[in-house]
Amino acid sequence: MYAVLDIETTGGKYNEEGITEIAIHKFDGHKVVDSFISLVNPEKDIQPFVVNLTGINNKMLQTAPKFHEVAKRIIEITEDVVIVAHNAQFDYRILRTEFRRLGYNYQRKTLCTVDLSKTLLPDAESYSLGKLVRSLGIPVSDRHRANGDALATIKLFKLLLAKDTEKKIIQDVIRKETHGELSDKQLDIVKSMPNETGLFYMHNKDGEIIYLSKSTDIKKRVNQLFTKSGDRSRKLAKETKKVSFELTGSELVALLKEHQELIKNNPKYNTTPKKRMFSHTLCKSTNVKGYIELRAVPLSDCKEANSYFNGIFSAKNHLHKITKEFNLCDKLNGISEARENCSAYTEGNCNGACIQKESPELYNQRMSEALSKYTLQGKDVLLIDKGREVGENSVILIRKGSLVGLGYYDLNHQINNMPILESLITPMNGTMNANFIIASYLRKKRIIKTIPITN
Repeated sequence: MYAVLDIETTGGKYNEEGITEIAIHKFDGHKVVDSFISLVNPEKDIQPFVVNLTGINNKMLQTAPKFHEVAKRIIEITEDVVIVAHNAQFDYRILRTEFRRLGYNYQRKTLCTVDLSKTLLPDAESYSLGKLVRSLGIPVSDRHRANGDALATIKLFKLLLAKDTEKKIIQDVIRKETHGELSDKQLDIVKSMPNETGLFYMHNKDGEIIYLSKSTDIKKRVNQLFTKSGDRSRKLAKETKKVSFELTGSELVALLKEHQELIKNNPKYNTTPKKRMFSHTLCKSTNVKGYIELRAVPLSDCKEANSYFNGIFSAKNHLHKITKEFNLCDKLNGISEARENCSAYTEGNCNGACIQKESPELYNQRMSEALSKYTLQGKDVLLIDKGREVGENSVILIRKGSLVGLGYYDLNHQINNMPILESLITPMNGTMNANFIIASYLRKKRIIKTIPITN
């Protein structure tokens, strides 16, 4: 016997969501034998994007029963059955969270139609409920409403049961009561983690680091690792006895520390870092008329490299970006194959270097500014970003374009005294990969400010 269910929630922070609607159909493998469908008053506001998605708004739920008023009915209809849902881990977690708030330990076995579909329908283009049922010709109404999605899940589940001719797959994927749900020990670990930026370290029983990673939300990431499916993830979760963390405030600092510590510690469950994280560059050359040209090419094909990228698409995207930002020429940068002037000149976004309307001196000066803005090459600067707490900033020291070290300083202290600043800095190895991490980050995201160092 099964209980096919779907839940709609308020959205919001992890484990702080509330149920807004629930639909449960007791299903014997052939037909529905009992149903429970209800709106639920979550006693909190619904996120605007959820209102747009489901059509359920706060006003509709004012007179709806609260969860504690429907809890007994949910327990009864799901007694001694296997809960079936599309992405069962999510629905089951939400249900358990609501019961936990009432002081009740709700446990059921679960079966996920996403997992089943990946095994029984391996050629499907997508495993989202909407796209999957549409590709199978299964009609669905009231999409993103609990009952509409639950009824669609029943039809999908019936199809999957029919395809499971040997009846082995269902036996294998029925989860144990705690699978996809945290043990008490893991719950305690997750609760102790902060929703902040930094690094976390997963330790085995001997205290050894078996996995480390940076995250902008440590609590959320640790929880994901504990509940992720797959043999490797389950082994990691099983071996982890403790998780420690270090706050950095700055995501860039976290990236640099992660890179350094992966090399030093080589944790069992981390992928070995690449010897070279970049593969492409913007190659600089000067044509016969004296204009500087740029091309996105593999690093091995370039004698005068400028900036590094982890793929051709990243290199081309950056080339397009600086060409537009600095009114450079599409034709000279290989973006346009026009015989005469490029279309950007016609649109007023190119000053005419393609047809010698602009002198090489003026054009090359602007090109140099474009190249200088997004590289640290040869520069002595301080990169200032968020600190670990209020009243503190992080600082990364760059000399001659290479990482020297990083640290933190109190906002009440001046940072123009280099001897004092250098005493706060923890030295780091300015490898090409470390310098690439910094330059790549600065091309995509912002820090608080960059301060040139004057000797």
